[in-house]
Parts: sequence; C-alpha cells; structure tokens
Amino acid sequence: MGQSATRGVDLGRRWAGMAVRPILLGAVLLALYLWVHAQTLDSIERRALDPQEIRLELWQHVQLSLVATALTIAIAVPLAVLLARPFARWIKPIGLGLGNLGQAIPSIGLIVLLALWLGIGFWTAVIGLVAYATLPILRNTIVGLDGVDPALKEAARGMGMSRLAVLRRVELPPAVPVIMAGVRTALVLTVATAAPATFIGAGGLGAGLVAGIKLNRPTLSLTFGLLAAVLALFADWVGGVAEEVMRPRGI
Repeated sequence: MGQSATRGVDLGRRWAGMAVRPILLGAVLLALYLWVHAQTLDSIERRALDPQEIRLELWQHVQLSLVATALTIAIAVPLAVLLARPFARWIKPIGLGLGNLGQAIPSIGLIVLLALWLGIGFWTAVIGLVAYATLPILRNTIVGLDGVDPALKEAARGMGMSRLAVLRRVELPPAVPVIMAGVRTALVLTVATAAPATFIGAGGLGAGLVAGIKLNRPTLSLTFGLLAAVLALFADWVGGVAEEVMRPRGI
C-alpha cells in the first residue's frame, strides 16, 4: 500500500471515529429527556426545565463561549507570533507568565474580581474567559512556530521572500495543527468554565445548575450539569473537526 493510500485510510479512520461522538452525545441527551419526563416535577422544576428557558440559557452559554473564544484567538495568535520573533525572545517568558497567571486564578474568582472592577454583565464575563483561555493558544502557537526548521526560513529569505511572506507561507502552515490543538483546548476550557458567568448576570447554563443547588432540586442540578458537560464534549468534537479541516495536506 502506497503512502498516499495509507494516509487516506488513516484519515478515513479519524473521520469515522469522530462521527461516533455526536451520536453518543445525542443518545445521552435523549436519555436525559426521557428521564426528566419520567420525574414528578414541582412548579419550580417545571419552570426551570421549560424548553424555552433551556433554549435561552443554552444560547447564552454558546454565545458567551463563541465570543470569548473568537477574541482569545484574535489576541493570542498575533501576540504569540510577535513573541516568537527573534527580537522579542526576551519577552516570551513574561508573556507566558501572564498567561499562566490567568489560569492560576480560579475562574469564578477571576470573574468576581473583574465584576468588582468593571461591573456585572456579558462583557465582563467575556474578559474573564479570555484571560482564562489565552494560555493554550499562546503557548501552542509559539511551540508550533519554534518547531519550524530554521533552514527552511533561511532558504525562503534567500529566495527573496519578505518576512511576512515567510511567516505566511513557510512558518504558519506546518504550525497549524499545533495551533488548532491550542484553539481546541481553549474552546473546551471556555465552554466548561462559562457556568460561573451566571453570578454576574451573564446568563448561561450555570443559572439552572446554581438554582438546583440553592433550592435543593437534584433534578435541576443533574439536568443542567449534564447539558453543560455535553456542550463541552460537543465543543471538543467541533474543535477536532476544525483541526482535520485546517490541517495542511501531507501533515
């Protein structure tokens, strides 16, 4: 079997493996739906588990996660490219240290501190999530760019390519898989840690989860906890699909 055929088989297996997860997640949601409908719910539980209310909180959670992830990518990738330049190597430990600081603080503590400083609301929660999820993209982009063979860059420069062209055509393509792995990690982190945003009025699935805990309604806690977990696993699946789609041919 030739190299291209082997690569095709491996790609087919990866796609087949990825197709299993949404089916399993759908089965979990179906089982959760059937279980909830088999319960005897009081007025509080019926109101919290109203389909329209769940859709609203789910949309708030998704919107919060997507905006935060998009801003994280827009900030972390250019910053990592800058830190990977030879003239900025001495700043790299400072940049990574700040990224580590964002993750060292518990997400709920970071969001509350920002709320005390900036006030409550959607954008305060977004800033907290961006600070929390910057490190994986920042670190992976630097690692991906540092992993490019210096001889390739020198050869490209010797052919008369500009620094921007070398970055775009020589450095970034082989670094894409590593960068996308960081984006995938950041996306999952954002989705998984967006629940505390409910404490500062940003909405999301955390509202139902907190209500279940405060009001001693295990049905609510289990339902919204599972919905948040399924959403995080689905985000990881989406990130995996994006990795495959954006992976340069031959890598």
